Order: sequence, then structure tokens, then C-alpha cells
Amino acid sequence: MKKIFYLYILSNYTRTVLYIGSTSNLIRRIHEHRINSVPGFTNKYQVKYLMYYESCEDMETILRREIQMKRWRRSWKNSLINNFNPEWKDLYHEILI
Repeated sequence: MKKIFYLYILSNYTRTVLYIGSTSNLIRRIHEHRINSVPGFTNKYQVKYLMYYESCEDMETILRREIQMKRWRRSWKNSLINNFNPEWKDLYHEILI
């Protein structure tokens, strides 16, 4: 069985701050952000709402994608989210299913 890796974008309540991360366990990692167990940027700015995610079977590909997207302009990130999640709703409960 292949391991799946995830790239994700989180936002705060007002959708003014974005955070890009990667993980091999999306549900666990988002839960950690939601309960503020992750010190640093996401805790400081209350960035805990899942706006976007994608998956891949190759960790190196996900890490390259994360680095690439962190260099993107905000408008490009917004466009990616708008295409995937036009209402900018929190997708956390959808991935729990």
C-alpha cells in the first residue's frame, strides 16, 4: 500500500491570512492546527481553517510543490482556492468522512 502525502492551505476566520503546509496525515495535522498545538505562525494568527488540499504518492513532489506555492503571489493562491473551494468554506469536516 502506497503512502499518500498532502499539501494544504489554511486560513484564519476572516480569510485574510494563508498558510501552506504538507503532511503525510492530513486529518491529524489539521486537527493539531485547530486545537492550537502547533506553536508559531498558525497559532499566533489563528490559522486553522482548511481551504485547499491536494495529494500525491511522492513526498518529494509534495515538498517541491509546497516550496513553489510559498513563492506564489497571493492572487495566485486565491485563484487556486477559488477554483477548488469557491465559497472558501472550511473543508475539515469533509475530509473526516
